[in-house]
Amino acid sequence: MRRDGNGPVRSRVSPDVEALTAESMAFRAVNCLLRVAALIPKGTVPVLGGILGTLWYAADRKHREVALRNLRIAYGDELGETDRKGICRRVFLNLATVILELPRLLTLTEEDLDRYITFSGVEHVENALKKGKGVLVMASHFGNWELMALAFSMRHRPIKMVVRPLDNALLDRIIDGIRSRGGSETIPKKGSVRRLLRHLRQNQVVALLVDQNVDWYDGVFVPFFRETACTNKVMAVVALRTGAPVVPVYNYRQEDGRYRTVFEPEVPLIRTGDTTRDIEENTALFNRIIEGFIRKYPEQWLWLHMRWKTRPYQLWPRQSLRLQRWLVIRPQIRSAGA
Repeated sequence: MRRDGNGPVRSRVSPDVEALTAESMAFRAVNCLLRVAALIPKGTVPVLGGILGTLWYAADRKHREVALRNLRIAYGDELGETDRKGICRRVFLNLATVILELPRLLTLTEEDLDRYITFSGVEHVENALKKGKGVLVMASHFGNWELMALAFSMRHRPIKMVVRPLDNALLDRIIDGIRSRGGSETIPKKGSVRRLLRHLRQNQVVALLVDQNVDWYDGVFVPFFRETACTNKVMAVVALRTGAPVVPVYNYRQEDGRYRTVFEPEVPLIRTGDTTRDIEENTALFNRIIEGFIRKYPEQWLWLHMRWKTRPYQLWPRQSLRLQRWLVIRPQIRSAGA
């Protein structure tokens, strides 16, 4: 601080430093509040989740309509309107409960894990690691995926997680702190392939969430439920290139409030010798596996996400090449006809 003559006192702290200080203070404040929220008894969380979820469902028309539209796309005539609305409402209740469970992850210890989550099929990961090529864990926004990742790293082994940073920097910092508590490491999605390949060469476990919409240049258009969906192709590309085993996983909330995490056997990859076809076929295979999980417990998937947002207007390179040739040939045909 300094004074110019008889003028006002002016700060010598730069705006960037002031902003950083404000952000740090906000982080500490929010972190403190979350730790207080972590004291809510375990049995009370689902009750509060039910109340808040019901209010959320009634008030949030935008996401309610997104979820209902997704359910219509996915199930078509398999479900009537009443059933779709029932699932939609339970989705909001489930997500509200998941959000209320997040503060507990800041203080969760390995000794407490059995009260919150159990594991089965972990031997599939261990057997896959024996191949020495690392393991690609195929995960999705299902159940409480943050609890699943943290608990696995605490109970079994740390993992590498490819994630898209959250839009809110403060929230992203908090969630990243939760993810790293068990020794796991997050890999920002943008430009992640090189680091991903390095970790696989070191025979480590790398988890990817592959159930959300992506832009056309990051995905391939393959079936998901009853409609074509632009699906991230990185899992198929990396698995085919490196030979790393792909092990699916999902977790779901049981009636006693605990989550059950299920690792399934390694997925046998489809190899035809046609690279483009192999990427498409294996990505479609991964979608079918995730769809199977969702059909078992539909209310525990993230239906609020616009899964079918990107439409197949941009062709896959094989078809795009034909189109480019046609666009070159067509003017020549027209000029010749003239």
